[in-house]
Amino acid sequence: MNIMFAGFFGGWEIVLILAVVLILFGAKKLPELAKGLGTGIKEFKKATREVQDEISNATTEEPPQKRVSPPAAPTQAQNPNPPQNPPSAQS
Repeated sequence: MNIMFAGFFGGWEIVLILAVVLILFGAKKLPELAKGLGTGIKEFKKATREVQDEISNATTEEPPQKRVSPPAAPTQAQNPNPPQNPPSAQS
């Protein structure tokens, strides 16, 4: 990444940019901005690492086998064989 910026910005350009930032935000605000930027970069790297680990674990692990539980025994409320009415005699 430094190589990319090295081609575009020289030493004086970087000093000029830093001076403009110092003028715009002030000396008191710069440490807070740097801390926030550092925290953001740290969280981004952590999330990237977690996603990479998750992807690598998913490709190397075997999928978990599902356990099929036996059907539950019917209760009185769930009578599997309801009483049948006797056929009526048709005359």
